[in-house]
Amino acid sequence: MTWARKLGKAAAITLIAGTVGGAALLAAEAVIARTRRYAKPELGLALRTTMGGDELAPLRLVMLGDSAALGVGVDRVVDTVGGQLAVLLAAGESGEPGRGPRRGTARQVALSSVGVAGSRSSDLATQVARCLLGDRPEVAVILVGGNDAITLRRPSDAAAYLGAAVRRLRESGVEVVVGTCPDLGAARAIAPPLRQVVGWLGRRVARAQVRAVHAAGGAVVDLAVETGPVFRADPNTLSADRYHPSADGYRVWAYALLPAVAHAAGVTPRLP
Repeated sequence: MTWARKLGKAAAITLIAGTVGGAALLAAEAVIARTRRYAKPELGLALRTTMGGDELAPLRLVMLGDSAALGVGVDRVVDTVGGQLAVLLAAGESGEPGRGPRRGTARQVALSSVGVAGSRSSDLATQVARCLLGDRPEVAVILVGGNDAITLRRPSDAAAYLGAAVRRLRESGVEVVVGTCPDLGAARAIAPPLRQVVGWLGRRVARAQVRAVHAAGGAVVDLAVETGPVFRADPNTLSADRYHPSADGYRVWAYALLPAVAHAAGVTPRLP
């Protein structure tokens, strides 16, 4: 056997051993990540609430999606992304939903959530049906995608379910803003290198979401691009379980979503 063949054989053995070892490491980290104790939904987070004054008819804002839409990681509605959006919208000046902001009067915001922790995009159809019962919301915010990524759902399939939900809401006269799958690579509950793999899976889902939402007539905010660097730099954006956002993290998301949500609601936000 020549030295070249010996070197090639040694390289192949090393590559195989590295691949097997790497796969074993990822599998072990996945088991650890699955068995960790994560924050649970607080019972009061799903309740309907109102924010702001009552000078005008309430702006009905509904949250759909997974634990991000519900606010897992905090214990007060006002600290969820929906609660913080409602506060910011209530402090603004109202116009006509869907037609951009114009000067007007501060408005009360009626906030509700039909989000369910653990939901994937395929669960959105049921949530859409729930939010269209009774008084129709003016604006729907959808936060979904993380569970699609970590359960290895094909991005195109997940995006198709999301697009169908957006389309159904738009056909019902509801303005829709979607926050894409966030930067899962910022979750400190997941150890490297699995964290990098999960982050890559999330980006694939987010890219497919952007295309599907635009095609369905909704507005979309790429949360990974807009807020990922902040979450990676500041551990305080995560709650005690190091996976779900804290009140600070939800505030970062709320400000990223605010321009699109305010435009959909016809509100000129008053930023501090």
